[in-house]
Amino acid sequence: MVEYNCSLLSNGESIAQKNNQRRQDQTALYTQLVISIALGLTAFIAFCVLRPRWTGLYAARKRQKNAASKLPTLPDTFFGWMPVLYKITEEQVLASAGLDAYVFLSFFKMAAKFLAVTFFFALVVILPVNVHYRHYSFPPDNGPQSLDYSPNPERSLATAFNLGQLGDVGTVAKETYPSSLLWMYVVFTYLFTSLAMYLLVTTTQKIIKIRQEYLGSQTTVTDRTIRLSGIPPDLRDEEKIKETIESLEIGKVESVILCRNWKELDDLMAQRFAFLRKLEEAWTVHLGSSRARAIQASRERAQSRAAVREDAPLLQDGQDHEHSHVVTYGADRPKTRIWYGFMGLQSRQVDAIDYFEERLRRLDEQIKTTRKKDFKPTPLAFVTLDSVAACQMAVQAAMDPTPMQLLANPAPAPSDVIWQNTYLTRSSRITRAWSVTLIILILTVFWTALLVPIAGLVSLKSICSVWPQLAFALDSNPISQSLVATGLPTALISLLTVLVPFLYYWLSMQQGMLSQGEVEMSLISKNFFFTFFNLFVLFTIFGTASISYSKINDTLAGAGKDASEIARKLATSLQDLDYFYINLIILQALGLFPFRLLEFGSVALYPIYLIGAKTPRDYAELVQPPVFSYGFYLPQTLLIFVICTVYSVLQSSWLILFFGLVYFLIGHFIYKYQLLYAMDHRQHSTGKGWLIICNCVVVGLIFFEVAMAGLLALRTAFYRSVLIIPLIAGTIWFNVFFRRTFDPLMKFIALRSLNSQAPFGDNSPGESRYERETDRGRAVDEDDETGLRYINPSLVIPLEEVWLAKGRPNGLSYANGPREDEV
Repeated sequence: MVEYNCSLLSNGESIAQKNNQRRQDQTALYTQLVISIALGLTAFIAFCVLRPRWTGLYAARKRQKNAASKLPTLPDTFFGWMPVLYKITEEQVLASAGLDAYVFLSFFKMAAKFLAVTFFFALVVILPVNVHYRHYSFPPDNGPQSLDYSPNPERSLATAFNLGQLGDVGTVAKETYPSSLLWMYVVFTYLFTSLAMYLLVTTTQKIIKIRQEYLGSQTTVTDRTIRLSGIPPDLRDEEKIKETIESLEIGKVESVILCRNWKELDDLMAQRFAFLRKLEEAWTVHLGSSRARAIQASRERAQSRAAVREDAPLLQDGQDHEHSHVVTYGADRPKTRIWYGFMGLQSRQVDAIDYFEERLRRLDEQIKTTRKKDFKPTPLAFVTLDSVAACQMAVQAAMDPTPMQLLANPAPAPSDVIWQNTYLTRSSRITRAWSVTLIILILTVFWTALLVPIAGLVSLKSICSVWPQLAFALDSNPISQSLVATGLPTALISLLTVLVPFLYYWLSMQQGMLSQGEVEMSLISKNFFFTFFNLFVLFTIFGTASISYSKINDTLAGAGKDASEIARKLATSLQDLDYFYINLIILQALGLFPFRLLEFGSVALYPIYLIGAKTPRDYAELVQPPVFSYGFYLPQTLLIFVICTVYSVLQSSWLILFFGLVYFLIGHFIYKYQLLYAMDHRQHSTGKGWLIICNCVVVGLIFFEVAMAGLLALRTAFYRSVLIIPLIAGTIWFNVFFRRTFDPLMKFIALRSLNSQAPFGDNSPGESRYERETDRGRAVDEDDETGLRYINPSLVIPLEEVWLAKGRPNGLSYANGPREDEV
């Protein structure tokens, strides 16, 4: 039996093995570049070919949204659309896509500026210093080589630009480091942190200015409405709430909508919609594709119904089932199985159309009766005032001296409200929130256990501890090793960043939040925590450890005994995982971004959905624009920015910063196209997502500073490591100052901004650019039922009828079958 000695693998601890490992990392880099460029070019060329042909997908938003109708039409040429898209200004983005899209794209611009500056210093200063003090040689010598940290003026900088030599600095042969090299880490840590803070402040000031001007010119119902919570039992009446608000002398109250326990009505409406879809499917199956056959069947059905008494019951509650209302039809009439009798153990097949029509008729009667009920009031109301100034004074002041009582907050748009959550009690929301938090903590442990074997793929020694035959086979084949040790982990990490957000979105929906905007903000926070903590921090800690759990336990135990052990572990792993993160950024930027432009998910799933589509409603849903969710895309982008920031001073910094810059330049262009032309996105938060972006950037800066302190301590530069501590404290203070200074202006509208002129030129009286050019203004607020007032749609919307034609038939009644001209 062959015995395998894992210490003989190329990623051992000797200098020669380290050099060999570096050479394999460089092979993995070449391989990743080739694969990513091939994938990206294929997707991009496919998009350029399909874009003018599939306008229903790639120009869906411009065709269906009034807000995008004023954007320039993109040429149908292969590359002609690119310069037109590039020339679209920020003002056009703001007017067409709203504040959330403007803020999202602003982060890409800010990140590109930061990476451009840091890349310049990495290329001009950090790389030459490393070349000056570190010995580059490629290919590595066969025997062990000593590393010379003394200055060598004859060493050429040009050798460092060979991709085969990037980062190939070997292993430290001495315990001492030149002072200038170590001071460089301290200086650039301070410099890059200051640069990030400066860009955060300047970009935030610009966004606040735009936001205040943008929202200050609004007079919509949403801008004049407050969400009043914590209403005491003695004030749970519309008139009493109105009197209480007006007694504060902040303004007149136009309307009060007191939320009530509409659960019974909402459940009936949900049941009705489910039966409506089943009836539409039954009619579609029955009518088939033949128009004449459908018309004839409709006539025969109408004659058959004329022979039945109008008051004859169609569903019987008694046991005389042989005299049931259901007429026996031939095979062309669809059937459905109903259950009845003791504990529903008996069943029989009945005519599906008759059955679902009767269920709809009974539900309609129940809904009409239920709408007239007096529902129990809840401690939540939407109060619309006569001016935006009155609304802003209400939300920026304490309205009641009793804690947790009469709390005023800005109201979401009427269409943004999740009415099913308005009647949840406060204790129910708290319970849901803590339950979801507990589930996320459990999932964090699960992701940790899942990431350990993925992290183990990075190291051949980790593979050898589990499967030595595979490890030695990979060791003898550099290409296969690069695919398994680099390509496979980066692909799995990318897959997790795509799939896990769906789970966190479902969890966010279960928390009982009152608006889709709150759900979106919660989703961003949850997904960033997952990507940053699980996919970066834990992966970095375990990335270079053996896959054996004893080694992992030793790592965790050491970190628990000494807090500085965490920084040292991070510093050690960061240096060893630089090529892995370079490959991850390359895959995301060059390989996967073009697939987002192609909307590969929608294209791949369309045939599956098309096979299952039967009714006109199903086909109408197929042609709806894909929905752009910031909670799905923003956290991954923040992770890439944090990775680039953390590696901005390390040996291979210029390479990571270069591909990071490419990532944000390509990402800005692709997301700009999707937000303006292709994908539908709901302007939920009016730019409040910027606050989460700033918090995440600050977290990344603190992690960067801790890692640099650990790196200096690892190299026995303890005094320089201590100098990083004031920077960490300063960053924390900056975050506190930043939030106190800018958070209020990102949440509210300043009273002076309400008197400012509209920032987009002259508008018609009573109408702002926001109202005129976005679907959050006129399209929502002028709706007859749910736009002009806050009201549960279940109370007022007409009971939708069967949809069997290409358009919604206004006169179609499911009681009489489809009209001939609607088939």
